[in-house]
Amino acid sequence: MTSDAKKAKDASRELPAQDTPPPQDDLLACLQVVARAHDRETNPETLTAGLPLEEGRLTPSVFARAAKRAGLSTRHTRCRLVQLNPSLFPVVLLLEPMRACVLLSLNVTERQAKVIFPELGESAVNVSLDELQARYSGRALYARPAFRFDAQSPQRGATRHGHWFWDVIRENRRVYRDVLIGSAMINLFAIAMPLFVMNVYDRVVPNHAAETLWVLAIGIFVVLCFDLALRLMRNAFVDLAASRADVKLSSSIMSKVLGMRMEGKPASTGSFASTLQSFESVRAFIGSATVVGLVDLPFVLLFVTIIALIGVPLVIPILVGIVFVLLYGLAAQRRLHELSATTWRASAQRNATLIESLGNLETVKALRAEGRIQAIWERSTAFLSRTSAQLRLTASSVTSVAMWTQHTVAVAVIVVGVYLIIAGDLTQGGLIAAYLLSSRAMAPISQSAGLLAQYHQASTSLASLNEVMAQPTERADQQQWVSRPLIRGDIEFSRVSLRYPNEQRESLREVSLKLAAGEKLALLGRVGSGKSTLNKLLLGLYRPTAGAVTIDGVDIRQFDPLELRRHIGYVPQDVSLFFGSLRDNVIAGGGSDGVSDETLHWAIDVAGLKEFVNSHPEGLDMPVGERGERLSGGQRQAVAIARALVHDPQILLLDEPSSAMDHASEEAFKKRLSALAKAKTVIVVTHRTSLLSLVDRVAVVDGGKIVADGPRDQVVEALRNGKIGRAAR
Repeated sequence: MTSDAKKAKDASRELPAQDTPPPQDDLLACLQVVARAHDRETNPETLTAGLPLEEGRLTPSVFARAAKRAGLSTRHTRCRLVQLNPSLFPVVLLLEPMRACVLLSLNVTERQAKVIFPELGESAVNVSLDELQARYSGRALYARPAFRFDAQSPQRGATRHGHWFWDVIRENRRVYRDVLIGSAMINLFAIAMPLFVMNVYDRVVPNHAAETLWVLAIGIFVVLCFDLALRLMRNAFVDLAASRADVKLSSSIMSKVLGMRMEGKPASTGSFASTLQSFESVRAFIGSATVVGLVDLPFVLLFVTIIALIGVPLVIPILVGIVFVLLYGLAAQRRLHELSATTWRASAQRNATLIESLGNLETVKALRAEGRIQAIWERSTAFLSRTSAQLRLTASSVTSVAMWTQHTVAVAVIVVGVYLIIAGDLTQGGLIAAYLLSSRAMAPISQSAGLLAQYHQASTSLASLNEVMAQPTERADQQQWVSRPLIRGDIEFSRVSLRYPNEQRESLREVSLKLAAGEKLALLGRVGSGKSTLNKLLLGLYRPTAGAVTIDGVDIRQFDPLELRRHIGYVPQDVSLFFGSLRDNVIAGGGSDGVSDETLHWAIDVAGLKEFVNSHPEGLDMPVGERGERLSGGQRQAVAIARALVHDPQILLLDEPSSAMDHASEEAFKKRLSALAKAKTVIVVTHRTSLLSLVDRVAVVDGGKIVADGPRDQVVEALRNGKIGRAAR
């Protein structure tokens, strides 16, 4: 055996077997390797949070979105290993079955490849090129650092920024180019039928030339077959482009909504939902019917030119008809725009009423408010019905006028043609050909006129969606975050102020508060004093208008919001559960990876749900219903506690955690929480003095300020004696 052969054999032994159990996420591990190779330090949660993972794993379809967060631009390619560009290494290779690795270098002469396999750690190994090729799926993912302008580069004039909608449409420009080429061929084929008819009437019939007839018939049949094939292909291509755009645009919208900063959240959830639903009208407008109608417009000039070659006077009625339709359409534009905007607003308002009523149906019934809600609904429906009817009437008038004009133009062409025949300037076949071509010339005009209403609806919807997409997000692309796998739990509020959007009064005013790691603090105060706002600031849900919030001495704005919240267990005052199982709700946000049933049962036990879960036939898989309606208030609160504990955070924020518990349940919960939270930093917002046994320090909040702060017993005694001003007891 030669030394080269022996070397190849030894190297091939290092290639993992195909049945080796895959790591948690091959592609994610490969992305981290490539990011580190380009000096981009990231953590898995930052890369994948909020992405549509499949079974908790990164997929090739969302790889580019994860890479973008690491400041990398990606390109997908299909080629053999030896065809890969070495200057772009390292490159991620997709292997069979559903595996991946990072190719560092390639030696074609020695048939060797230097590769990193996630299942073998991050050490590079040399493997046989032939064996790697056998496992290689033929697909590779290049990832390179994306270029960014820094502060030293001057900005001259208006810089063109990407647009969430038009950039996606431009991604399919090659498809639309092919559609345009296909449309050109289809419109050229459309000339064949009029010419066929003209030749039959002018040459075949007068001369009784049957052989010529069959030659022409066979030729036109072939043209019609090609025409049919091109039409089918054109529609398929347009639908393909629309489908691709639909998936990307829908994903972009949902990603923006979920990543939106709370300051940008609209006041009405129903109206906001209606805005998002309005994407349907945008999607319908970029569908096949619209695109086909628009790409046919330029070919009107072709048909008019052919008609002019047959007889110049025949063009006059067509030009008059086109101008008339365009003028009428322009006249209707303003009315259509106003009605579209009004209809959209009325629909959003009615939808807001519906969402609000459904979400508070029990309250509506308890207050006997059905009549009031019904009256609001009927007024909204009546107004929406009127404006919708006016919109449809205006739109249908444009379509009707365009259709009437098309028929009138056809009649005028025949009349003019007859006079030309009498004058000897036109044949009968030429007249029929001109008639057919005139109908073909007017069809795109009529179709485009009919799209005016649809265009204005889509335009209004796009404008509203542009406002949504312009909202700032929590996680800006390519932003570099502080990565802290472990935190101690030191917390400090330094002269923090906050004013909620559209509010005149500050919720917090120059609040300063400091907690050492492991300290337990209770926040007391009247309703609306700002206690819960402190928790929201610590979670990064809102940014202070002044001052800073730090954890372990680091401003929380330097943390990736998702990584920050991984270290914080939060029990809100108003518990929200999602449709699904109890298991889904407890592990919500963290995924199922790394959360064992043992851990789930531990969290449920601490929260006080153990007996309830054990007695239910479905256990952790029991359905909780929409918003958790199958559970009692106390059970929902216990689920929220389990959800806050399941990932073992270092900081616990508990906002009225026992408000729905009875005395016995509360005492048992306090006992269990005291045992597990000894080394954790805990902030409890409460009105119950019974929970104060959990803490060793109390702060009193009033009017957005800290009016008292000190050891528990001293502050409680001062409250009882009325020594702390206006603070709530």
